[in-house]
Amino acid sequence: MNKISSFKFSNLFSAIKVSFWTGSSRVFGLLRDISTTNLFGASIYHDIFVVVLRIPNLFRRFFAEGAFNQAFVPILSDFESNKPLDEIKDFIDSMAGLLILTLFLFTVFALAFAPFLIFIFAPGFYFDPDKQMLSVTVLKIMFPYLALISLVAFAGGIQNTHSKFSLPAATPLIFNLTLIIFALIIAPKTETPLFTLAWGVFAAGILQLIIQLAPLAAINRLPIPRLNFSNKGIKKFFRIVFPAILAGGITQINLLIDTIFASLLQTGSPTWLYISDRLIQFPLGIFAIAVGTVLLPSLSKSVMNQNFVEYKKNLHNSFRLVTFIALPSMVGLICLAEPIISTLFYRGDFLKIDVIQSAYSLVFFCYGLPFFMMMKVLTPAFFSRQDTKTPFYIAVFSLLINGFLNYFLAFKIGLGHGGLALGSSIAVFLSVTIMLIILSRSNFISFSILWHRTNLTSIVSSLILLVIFILLQKMDLNLTNYFYDFNEVQRIASIIFIIMISIFIYFAINKFIFNVNLKDFY
Repeated sequence: MNKISSFKFSNLFSAIKVSFWTGSSRVFGLLRDISTTNLFGASIYHDIFVVVLRIPNLFRRFFAEGAFNQAFVPILSDFESNKPLDEIKDFIDSMAGLLILTLFLFTVFALAFAPFLIFIFAPGFYFDPDKQMLSVTVLKIMFPYLALISLVAFAGGIQNTHSKFSLPAATPLIFNLTLIIFALIIAPKTETPLFTLAWGVFAAGILQLIIQLAPLAAINRLPIPRLNFSNKGIKKFFRIVFPAILAGGITQINLLIDTIFASLLQTGSPTWLYISDRLIQFPLGIFAIAVGTVLLPSLSKSVMNQNFVEYKKNLHNSFRLVTFIALPSMVGLICLAEPIISTLFYRGDFLKIDVIQSAYSLVFFCYGLPFFMMMKVLTPAFFSRQDTKTPFYIAVFSLLINGFLNYFLAFKIGLGHGGLALGSSIAVFLSVTIMLIILSRSNFISFSILWHRTNLTSIVSSLILLVIFILLQKMDLNLTNYFYDFNEVQRIASIIFIIMISIFIYFAINKFIFNVNLKDFY
């Protein structure tokens, strides 16, 4: 295997490792959601929990995975390649000091003005006195989690630069396991389960940060925070981070807009939207985020080496890989929306109507799934070249379109929370289209990638899978009706069997009819 092939295979192998750990955390994330919906159902308490938790998570995208790391990782990669150890450590220490100071000040502000944040991000809760009181209290308990998880993401960015992907990808397991324990064991025994669950979020943040210390020490990159605004890396960071603050969180901002509008709809809407979004995040996290996580440092190294041939190949291969996974995922989630949701959540206080309503918005989200996944691959193509302005402008456009569509589809057309999901799907489709046009004009990606053999075969294979599901419905084998009659064991066994058969059919068609192999993606 030559050097280039070995490099590409290394990227694929790293993506597989990240995918495994991310997939494991998403499985436990579903178990966490099952635990919390079993505890609260689609009630005001669960609505408040998911909406308020999204507030620190949104800012986490700004301070950490979104803006911060997208700007930080390319600069650190440059330092690691071209600077002596003392300058590398000075940059990391200075960045740690800057991040801690920013997070401390912002957390103090949030705690002091918690009602204002509820007014901005969940106006439907603010104007209801009972919901406002609960929301403000939960936000005050949860918000320090932002500082903790942002430092976790900072540590993960350092490890990713050293091709250490497994622990950062596995870290969310701690969060999910902690919340499961609190939801199943601790919260039911307390007078205020909602507040107890909020404290579980804070505890999970502490645990996730602690486990980062040893890996950073092992690679001699454990930060000693200091304030040094004159550091050259810090100055460069300031130049590119502010546009990235918006550009790095396109998906999350659009989802937050959905949440704001959902708080104005009937009780249960935020929970239904949350459940459907969580299922979309499953293939998105396992595959697209895993590929994007590995792709950013890879593209950054190609840029530093001025190797744009390798840059373009890596971008093409990653785009084709997520497309290959996204299309059958979209078909499967659309056709099996109610069976999957009933299997996962139809118990306790989560009723049949909640399953139906969650499936309703899931289908609309599915229309945008391929584009949500493509976004995770295309965005690093800009950040790796330290171009944050272009994604910034696209993000502004996406926000405006999504806000207008949410109002029009949810309230004017009357699609309710389903209209919010459809608005997000349309907005991300337009954003991806603009990104492809810009990258194509810059010769960083070719439009011919759209009709590459693997893309065409995945389209045909997914259509065959769709036809099979339609034929089953016409043969009066309505899977949805059966799942409501099944007990929990029967539902779990049935959905696993159906999903495994669907995966086998899809890959068998690609392998034996179109001769698509793993080597086609590296």
